[in-house]
Amino acid sequence: MGSWALLWPPLLLTGLLGRSPGAVAQVQYCSVNKSFFEVEENTNVTEPLVDIHVPEGQEVTLGPLSTPFAFRIQGNQLFLNVSPDYEENSLLEAQLLCQSAGTLVTQLRVFVSVLDVNDNAPEFPFTTKEIRVEEDTKVNSTVIPETELQAKDKDKDDLLFYTLQEATAGASDYFSLVGVNYPALRLDRPLDFYERPNMAFRLLVRDTPEENVEPSHTATATLVLNVVPADLRPPWFLPCTFSDGYVCIQAQYHGAVPTGHTLPSPLVLRPGPIYAEDGDRGINQAIIYSIFSGNVNSTFVIHRDSGNLTMARSVPRAMTFLLLVKGQQADLARYSVTQVTVEAVAAAGSPPRFPQSLYRGTVALGAGAGVVVKDAAAPSQPLRVQARDPEFSDLNSAITYRITNHSHFRMEGEVVLTTTTLTQAGAFYAEVEAKNTVTSGTATTVIEIQVSEQEPPSTAMPGGGPSEDKRFSVVDMAALGGVLGALLLLALLGLTVLVHKHYGSRLKCCSGKAPQEPQPSGYDNQAFLPDDEANWAPAPSPTSDAKPAEAPPTPAEPAPPGPAPPGSAPEAPAAAVAGGSPAAVRSILTKERRPEGGYKAVWFGEDIGAEADVVVLNTPTLDVDGASDSGSGDEGEGAGPGRGPHDEPGGDDSYI
Repeated sequence: MGSWALLWPPLLLTGLLGRSPGAVAQVQYCSVNKSFFEVEENTNVTEPLVDIHVPEGQEVTLGPLSTPFAFRIQGNQLFLNVSPDYEENSLLEAQLLCQSAGTLVTQLRVFVSVLDVNDNAPEFPFTTKEIRVEEDTKVNSTVIPETELQAKDKDKDDLLFYTLQEATAGASDYFSLVGVNYPALRLDRPLDFYERPNMAFRLLVRDTPEENVEPSHTATATLVLNVVPADLRPPWFLPCTFSDGYVCIQAQYHGAVPTGHTLPSPLVLRPGPIYAEDGDRGINQAIIYSIFSGNVNSTFVIHRDSGNLTMARSVPRAMTFLLLVKGQQADLARYSVTQVTVEAVAAAGSPPRFPQSLYRGTVALGAGAGVVVKDAAAPSQPLRVQARDPEFSDLNSAITYRITNHSHFRMEGEVVLTTTTLTQAGAFYAEVEAKNTVTSGTATTVIEIQVSEQEPPSTAMPGGGPSEDKRFSVVDMAALGGVLGALLLLALLGLTVLVHKHYGSRLKCCSGKAPQEPQPSGYDNQAFLPDDEANWAPAPSPTSDAKPAEAPPTPAEPAPPGPAPPGSAPEAPAAAVAGGSPAAVRSILTKERRPEGGYKAVWFGEDIGAEADVVVLNTPTLDVDGASDSGSGDEGEGAGPGRGPHDEPGGDDSYI
């Protein structure tokens, strides 16, 4: 209130302005009983502030120094016309002018002090603040200063309280505020770009120390911190193994070259080509390669950008090169060194080898020059004829190809092209020669090119042409074969069920295994010749697959007697017996089935001519355990246990 004491002298002298001291006792003037008031902001005051004493013959008005629109005079009373706002105007002034016949008689001043209340929330100067933090920032250093994070409050002398909440899990382990009333952001632990490349926080501010205090106001802003990778790690040669997630145990490379030859292409190394990348993948500096040491006679050259290792000259004798290769960042800040072991081995000079002796291709009839011959097994792909060096895979790139015996086709690398328009349908055979330009070794193979009247299936998108290929593809045929195979299996299963249902009782007696006996050397029916004695053989297939396709297993058929070993004499099924029996008899199956199962058999003498009639005298009786389940017509049929093929026919057997 001390400042208001200075206002009292002018207030006391307002009635004396412009007048001589002698006139005070003679003239009356306007007056108020109180000229200073205090009102809290946002208060709606409806009562008059003060009554104004106005002498007779005078009138009072608001002067030009009054706060605009803040006051009004009704009758002889002064009213507050607005709800005061401390943030807009903390002191309101009313200037009262008393006049008589247009002449100023008295001038008064009334002051209203607006008291501040906590009615405003604090505000941040931003909604979201995104900053970049270097990965190698020192711990305990200030990342964001207080001046960039502090909020503003319009209320007078409000003290603000700050809280930092993590929006990214674990982010509070890395950053914190310096103080609850000091919102500077501090780094608490080392950053790792690969573990946490970015983190987010919510920054809260409150204008009271506790939330349950009324009135209380808060504000929120978002902080996003992006970690900028620092150059902390050297280049690493790949493939490498991380020992702890930070240090990579890099690869070493191995390769071999033939002595006396210079390879035309980059060396094939294990476990892969020479390649390094920046250990700080976020920076990803380009790598420059060079041979640091071990390059005897400058035999090898490394490409500075790709790392491909090539030969500059041949190696005259067997030896081992231990090359130290350096991979350095393009900014020359960091580098790494690895070892490349190259063994020079004497080459035997083996010629290249084709994996197939015959290749099959196809091309459309009428195709012009330069048309690629397609692979017959995969018509959408070009036919590729490739040879390999059996000793050094590095020499594969030195192999060239040419067609030696046909002018309609030529080689372009490993692909076959036409040289002219093909006007004749049919199969064409061309010989391809592969030559190793380093070792001069050669090899040949044959291509069968089928020139068809219909163009092979194209790889164009469906609907791309006016016509569509109607031929069945390999996939269609395979699907059809699968369906037919399933139907065949179902038919066999049904047939087995029917046979078991109608003939099961008859088959049970013959289900035993007949003992393996020596087979007779002669055959009465040439239709029972074994497969290895057939009088035909399949034509050799020109396919390149040396392994024949395995036929699916088929149900066992009755096997004929096998041939006797070479040099063995034919044996009769029975020896000479007494009682007028023939000296030697043989058996043969008939087509007539026995009631108890199996086929009837007859015995006949070896001295009976071909023109003799076969008469069945009576049928042999078989022991169930001795019956053969193979249906063969050998001498074991009808022999019981312990009975050999040379035993004479018993009482149950008949002979002619």
